[in-house]
Amino acid sequence: MKTFNYHSAKDVKEASKLASSNSAFLAGGMTTLPSMKLGLASYKDIIDIKRIKKISGIKVSGKTVTIGAITKHVEVANSKDVKKAIPSLAALAEGIGDPQVRNRGTIGGSIANNDPAADYPSACIALNAIIHTNNRKINADKFFTGMFETSLKSSEIIEAIEFNIPQKSSYQKLPNPASRYAIVGVYVAKHKTGINVGVTGAKSSVYNDKNLAGALSKNFSSSAIDNVKISTSGINSDIHASAEYRANMIKAFAKKAVDAC
Repeated sequence: MKTFNYHSAKDVKEASKLASSNSAFLAGGMTTLPSMKLGLASYKDIIDIKRIKKISGIKVSGKTVTIGAITKHVEVANSKDVKKAIPSLAALAEGIGDPQVRNRGTIGGSIANNDPAADYPSACIALNAIIHTNNRKINADKFFTGMFETSLKSSEIIEAIEFNIPQKSSYQKLPNPASRYAIVGVYVAKHKTGINVGVTGAKSSVYNDKNLAGALSKNFSSSAIDNVKISTSGINSDIHASAEYRANMIKAFAKKAVDAC
């Protein structure tokens, strides 16, 4: 690991001022620290934001659940408010990694990293999330731009994620038995305004499957998915699963999610 300057920011404004094109924000450190240890990433400055209280905590209103960026997975999983408002979101958090990861990892860190197989991005897509930063508000469908890429700028800090409370929802995934990352994960959410089907683990970045959503809009039942064809174009193929297998699992886990709603 190369040397770096460590900063502990007292607030978002200070953290943003310290940021540069060769810096990284540190909250849980679940990706940043291993990447640095393995020599996959190096930074001049590491800016610790985990002591900024303003960007932590959970708030529920009549229509939304807002979660501070440095709120840990275990806090989301155990929140009575989240379990009542969006039980599928609490269940998703409970299924992330292992106890060590859930007690250190943060929701903001997860979506900022945008791992192709991460769970939270699918929730953002399915639940019409709005990502609040220190500069603006970004709709989830504009936030995730590619593999490990988002629309965040170098000095931009996620402060909170605002989820719409759906009428029905469920997240179902086929987890890697070692890492618990999603080989395929499908988040189905039914809103008054329509249906979203957030899919993770299948492509280079999370996406909303419009074909599945369209079929479910006409008939919200697992049988409606039977005639939907999932193309293997752009689907990941690796040592864990072929593109053909993943395409089949998208349908299978979409059906499981609908049945669990």
